[in-house]
Amino acid sequence: MRLRSPHDREIVRLALPALGALAAEPLYVLADTAIVGHLGRPQIAALGLAGTVLAGAFTIFNFLTYGTTAVVARASGAGREDEAARIAAQALWASLGIGLALLVACEIVAEPLLQGLGGHGQSGDFALTYFRIAAVGLPAALVALAGQGYLRGVSNLRRPLEIVVAANLLNLVLEIAFVYVFHWGIAGSAAGTAIAQAAMGAAFVVELLRPHALSRRPSLRAMKPLFRIGRQIFVRTAALYASFLVAASVLARMGDAQLGAHQIAYQLFILLALILDAVAIAGQVIVGRMLGAGEAEGAYAAAVRMIGWSVVIGLVFALVLAPLSEVLPRAFTDDPPVLHHAALLWPFLAVMQPLGGAAFALDGILIGAGDTRFLAWAMVAALAVFAPLALLAHDLRALWGALLALMVVRLVTAGARFSGGRWLVLGAPVASPR
Repeated sequence: MRLRSPHDREIVRLALPALGALAAEPLYVLADTAIVGHLGRPQIAALGLAGTVLAGAFTIFNFLTYGTTAVVARASGAGREDEAARIAAQALWASLGIGLALLVACEIVAEPLLQGLGGHGQSGDFALTYFRIAAVGLPAALVALAGQGYLRGVSNLRRPLEIVVAANLLNLVLEIAFVYVFHWGIAGSAAGTAIAQAAMGAAFVVELLRPHALSRRPSLRAMKPLFRIGRQIFVRTAALYASFLVAASVLARMGDAQLGAHQIAYQLFILLALILDAVAIAGQVIVGRMLGAGEAEGAYAAAVRMIGWSVVIGLVFALVLAPLSEVLPRAFTDDPPVLHHAALLWPFLAVMQPLGGAAFALDGILIGAGDTRFLAWAMVAALAVFAPLALLAHDLRALWGALLALMVVRLVTAGARFSGGRWLVLGAPVASPR
């Protein structure tokens, strides 16, 4: 990898604020894990189950971010600012509608869903309590996804950072007060998260309605460019989330100690993955804008550079994580069986970092290029490899070996697509009707 590139300055300009926002996003869950983990083993096991389901309910709709970023970046690159503003308003209405429907669905299916995934006994009761309360924040969380997508598409990554950091600070203060001052237990942790998400969503509503557009009224026709990419990203994300849901279900039947260890490692993986994804976000913005402006060679050169940086950062993460298997998990729990199982899966967590760096960068590049149909089917193929391996797993190490195989399949398929060059399609999407 060359020491310098003309693309480095813009990558850093976009990736650094994205890094801050992405690192802040999962911190409210890590705060939950640290606070709830010291309440006891049933509580952290409950958080592991309920948190995985809620994170998935949030994650499978991340097309509201990625789809909005891709469409807005292309429109911005082509000089069509009114088109970008119109998409911002439509993304708001879409996220509100989906979020309210999701909230109702979650409250209806909460108990049978958690029981079907292995929630039982005291930990099952705690999981249900956390799930029902925290789900109230889902509509606001989806609005925040849409808001970040628009601001990324117009290359304004500082404002999302400010909003997300403020929301996470609010969450931390509320959780400490609710759990340790008012002694609400796991319910207090869930309430703090829901309130902080509501505040974050309100701030992003302001940002989505700020740009001038000829019309902000909800229109299915005007949402078409967003949903065209969105449905393919939805399939991709749903397949990815299904893999983690399968993992959580398998672990719930292994025992609370295994599920608690998985929760710690999984949340650390998500945190580091989102940090690595900062470069992928720069890829979405730069590639989308350059292709919208007809600059294929620049888009390819910037993409190669971003892949290189992602691999280097992943290697650094792996080297830092490797010796901390006996130290870092203690920040979340002092339960000996949970700590033992966390140490067993730690090598897998470290090895995944450079592989994930390359895979995430490729995902961002292809999303920015609008090549989301390929990504959807590639993720379905990865799930088809992972699911049988996970269901046959007899212990925690075998399950994380299956997760490693999932990452390898993602890297190989996306790498082959990138090398083929079919993603280099120029131009912006057709303007949405007024």
